[in-house]
Amino acid sequence: MDPSAPVTIRTRKFITNRLLARRQMVVDVLHPSRPNVSKEDLNEKIAAIYKTDKGRVVTFGFRTHFGGGRSTGFALIYDDEPSQRKFEPRYRLVRAGLVAKVDKASRKLRKERKNRAKKFRGTKKVKAAEPPKKGK
Repeated sequence: MDPSAPVTIRTRKFITNRLLARRQMVVDVLHPSRPNVSKEDLNEKIAAIYKTDKGRVVTFGFRTHFGGGRSTGFALIYDDEPSQRKFEPRYRLVRAGLVAKVDKASRKLRKERKNRAKKFRGTKKVKAAEPPKKGK
């Protein structure tokens, strides 16, 4: 396993999407003598191939094929930063470092806090006792 081993990048299903101001494609990465390739390296290499700024390249959804040596995922190349900020999902903007991550309590903690507040305010509905059953 050599981390400096050569990597081959092939793109297919290339589409120029004018409505979203981007180019989009499926990326096949051949890496026979290494476990995987970082997205940072992929962004740099794709930016070099398509002669663009590596900050406008977004890669995601990579899956390594069984047996290794080959991965497939998606790449988007935005025309400019405003269109990237407009059309990219927030979590991918956070990954790219264009937006700060909003820190909030865990989902479980938020729900527990909400339910405690309901009990405190007395708004929780209490189920009425069922009448005794006939027969037994």
